[in-house]
Amino acid sequence: MMKRVLSGIFILLLLATLLVACNDQTSFKDGYYTAKAAQFSHGWKEYITIMVKGGEIVSVEYNAENASGFIKSWDNAYMQTMLHSNGTYPNEYTRYYAGQLLTNQTAQNIDAIAGASSSYVSFQKLATAVLEQAQKGDSSIVLVDTSH
Repeated sequence: MMKRVLSGIFILLLLATLLVACNDQTSFKDGYYTAKAAQFSHGWKEYITIMVKGGEIVSVEYNAENASGFIKSWDNAYMQTMLHSNGTYPNEYTRYYAGQLLTNQTAQNIDAIAGASSSYVSFQKLATAVLEQAQKGDSSIVLVDTSH
């Protein structure tokens, strides 16, 4: 009987230790965090902004802007051109990648969308950087080399 009790206590302590260890790896500090591409690519500079509340990502914005600040997913002419040539467009893939980051709470295990693989590579680099900022609690905008 005593062996069972000790075994049960040992298992509970082991599970508690694993829970704490897992929680520490993905703990984010509350606030807003932004990672931007360090340079323009094809006239656009991509960025990710996340909001963390209660230690979890609750909002993700992924997009790109041109030199005048115009948002890529608002560009209907660009959307039509890209849709016909690549089968996707910025308003679709930016929401998809942002949604995956929000759901997964990590930059890993996010699938690329065919036709937006270049943006996927940039997204991965930006997401990794913005999550590092959130773990440190550093709300300064981090510039990331997203060149391929």
